[in-house]
Amino acid sequence: MVSDQYWATPVPQNEDPLLNADHRFSLFKAEHGKYYATQEEHDYRFSVFKANLRRAKRHQKLDPSAVHGVTKFSDLTPAEFRKNFLGLKRRFKLPSDAQKAPILPTNDLPADFDWRDQGAVTGVKDQYEIKCWITGKGWTFCKNLKNCTTGALEGAHYLATGELVSLSEQQLVDCDHECDPEERGSCDAGCNGGLMNNAFEYSLKVGGLQREEDYPYTGRDGTCKFDNSKIAASVSNFSVVSVDEDQVAANLVKNGPLAVGINAVYMQTYVGGVSCPYICAKRLDHGVVLVGYGSGAYSIIRFKEKPYWIIKNSWGENWGEKGYYHLCRGAHAHNLCGVDSMVSTVAAVHVNK
Repeated sequence: MVSDQYWATPVPQNEDPLLNADHRFSLFKAEHGKYYATQEEHDYRFSVFKANLRRAKRHQKLDPSAVHGVTKFSDLTPAEFRKNFLGLKRRFKLPSDAQKAPILPTNDLPADFDWRDQGAVTGVKDQYEIKCWITGKGWTFCKNLKNCTTGALEGAHYLATGELVSLSEQQLVDCDHECDPEERGSCDAGCNGGLMNNAFEYSLKVGGLQREEDYPYTGRDGTCKFDNSKIAASVSNFSVVSVDEDQVAANLVKNGPLAVGINAVYMQTYVGGVSCPYICAKRLDHGVVLVGYGSGAYSIIRFKEKPYWIIKNSWGENWGEKGYYHLCRGAHAHNLCGVDSMVSTVAAVHVNK
């Protein structure tokens, strides 16, 4: 269901999106603790903010079952947003020897399913809050796809052991440099992005991942400090799920949360609801965790019920549906925004410590 209270502000569709822009910008700065070092920077960010108000209105027309508006990313240009917050290698190609997940029966799938109800999902992390200020020009950020890798392994570890642990993304940032030998430039590169299957391969090779508390997230590239005596979860195997919505759902139910690639073009302005855009590219640029699905969610725009995927993101609870993205699924939404194109399932083994 759509949340009763949105953390962000929708842009009214029956008025000029720039109406009261000064007031909206003042509220935005206060809510998100924004500070700009110079008047020049302030004025530039205000111009970007106004451009994003217009963009949110365009997104609303293209995606009327969701709500789009002011978010904590509204002072970033689309290019800055992509550069700093989306970390999936864009020239993605599955390796020819990728292990394929077996085809599962789909006739008895539940109408609704959510791993959060089973206690298999850790809380939403906020990588956005860790930033490094640059004089006069915003910040750099570790555009870390690793949350989808750790999120899937956290769920698999829970299924294998009954223990829910928050795993270290920083270990992957610092230590994972796995490459796909068939694709030039496909090596995982810390804050410069990578692929979740590469990260699973790294985890398999070194024995596993430490807890987040033992190897905390900094949001910056660092020297590898992996300690194999503190491994908290280990990969048994991983595989690629068929580009088929029913198989994605079946693997989700049987194997736990899934690592998923997605096109995030609508996510910068997403406030809530079920995103079901008329047009969405399938070029993948962001890594997320698929934790469940619903048979229908109330749409405040179309007044219809829309089946949807429940997607865990890494931008904090003050983004989207308290940190989650709802993307429509079903016969008319097959592989929307590429969500079925790159899906990985992982199995874990018990670690005796």
